[in-house]
Amino acid sequence: MGFLIFLIVGGFVGYIASLITRGNGLGILGNIIVGWIGAGIANFLFDGNIRLGDPTLGGFLSAIVGAVILLFVVSLITRNKNA
Repeated sequence: MGFLIFLIVGGFVGYIASLITRGNGLGILGNIIVGWIGAGIANFLFDGNIRLGDPTLGGFLSAIVGAVILLFVVSLITRNKNA
């Protein structure tokens, strides 16, 4: 059950991040992968989670911020290749 929740939350985080960066979404698998990698980036940058009263909310927001950073870096790389 925990893995299923992990997949759903990862997909949701990736989807929210793609909306923030004005993307069209990456499909369910792409959103899940972006969510996972974004959570890893956030864990590295914030030394865990953004500190809020609720650790679940802090972790969720951290993952979104990490996923947005990931999508921003990927967009910079792909723009330079097309130029």
